[in-house]
Amino acid sequence: MDIQLKRGLTEVCVLALLAKGDSYGYRLAKDTEQLMPMSESTLYPVLKRLQESGAVDSYSTEYAGRLRRYYTLTGTGWAQMQDFIREWEQLGKIYDYVKHIKEQEEQNPSGGTP
Repeated sequence: MDIQLKRGLTEVCVLALLAKGDSYGYRLAKDTEQLMPMSESTLYPVLKRLQESGAVDSYSTEYAGRLRRYYTLTGTGWAQMQDFIREWEQLGKIYDYVKHIKEQEEQNPSGGTP
């Protein structure tokens, strides 16, 4: 998979999880396993990028005597997810078209392809 595509999918995966509610790094890493396995060493740079872009904000809360950093989705993050959905709907149309052409060619080989 293209590295830029994977990076974008990783980011939107984290945004989608945060859309369900605030969470912390370890929990996010565990929750991403159902979609795409992601180690904490991969997750934290993603969270940092999202925070720098304004898509995610964070706050600390004490838990079991230690501070735990929670991440929360911002309005910018919601907009980024909406943009992702629009872009992938358009890509889906292109995919369907290309797949249809390929299937037609497989059913009726013309012999005219290079």
